[in-house]
Amino acid sequence: MRRRRSPVYRQAGMADRHLRKMKRRRVWKKNLALFTLALPALLHVIIFQYIPMPGIVIAFKDYKPFKGILGSEWVGLDNFSFFFTSQDAGRTIRNTVLYSLDFLILDLVFGVAIALMLYSLRSRRCLKLYHTIMMLPKFLSIIIVSYLVYGLLSPSYGVINQVIVAMGGDKVSWYAEPGAWPIILTLTHVWMSLGGGCLFYYSALVAIDESLFEAARLDGANKWHEIHYICLPCLVPIMCITTILGIGGLFSGDIGLFHTVTKDQGILYPTTDIINTYVYRALKTGSLSRSTAVNLFQSLVGLVLVITTNTIVRKVSPENSMF
Repeated sequence: MRRRRSPVYRQAGMADRHLRKMKRRRVWKKNLALFTLALPALLHVIIFQYIPMPGIVIAFKDYKPFKGILGSEWVGLDNFSFFFTSQDAGRTIRNTVLYSLDFLILDLVFGVAIALMLYSLRSRRCLKLYHTIMMLPKFLSIIIVSYLVYGLLSPSYGVINQVIVAMGGDKVSWYAEPGAWPIILTLTHVWMSLGGGCLFYYSALVAIDESLFEAARLDGANKWHEIHYICLPCLVPIMCITTILGIGGLFSGDIGLFHTVTKDQGILYPTTDIINTYVYRALKTGSLSRSTAVNLFQSLVGLVLVITTNTIVRKVSPENSMF
């Protein structure tokens, strides 16, 4: 026979459930504004990332639009093998990884350096001016950026070629010089991303208690000591997170930068072709299955890299890991 719980226990259980319910309501009411702000981003992720996710099965099929996903022939790993056995695989993977590492290091170094310089400014007017100047490229369309770059590098009327001619040199056909584009793309990326990158670090610096700096000055600390012992340790958590996410994106690149800015010149492919531009060309030729397979490869490698890097960070410094 089942033992009946005494009225006292039942009342205690009801009171406990009621208390938990009231706590949940208070949490919802307290953070309603934050939940409302996060709702559009959450809907975007669900609609455009999670709902289409079953479509990854196309990577294992010879997809034909008139047959549909279910009616198309199952080909297993053929789409993956096509990419890895092609002459483009080594080039695109090499370029993608090298550019991603280059951008990751430069974004970290310049972002922290610019944030420290902005934090040292005491003039609010100058601070707002510098913020505006550095954030402007972040909001420019990649089409506008490509025209700006073309205005500098145009073989006929480019500013750089005009300067070279004025100094007695010959014009350079920049869009036929693969060796120059690693530097050009790196400078363009740094110019575009510097404002947004330093903003995260600057926000962390603003949150530091001013009393720490006052105590350090009383102990005779100079500016370098303040940066080394106060500012940088406070930036370490954000630096770790951005590094983990950056390593997770080693096999991915900005297609706007590598496709639009370079005008998709085939002669530049040895130094500008990345995995994302390869996928774009595959889509243009109607090979949805192969492009899906390459994208799935990117996603799986990125997931493994994020988990591996976070595991290493958690073992070295648990408080700075993402999860």
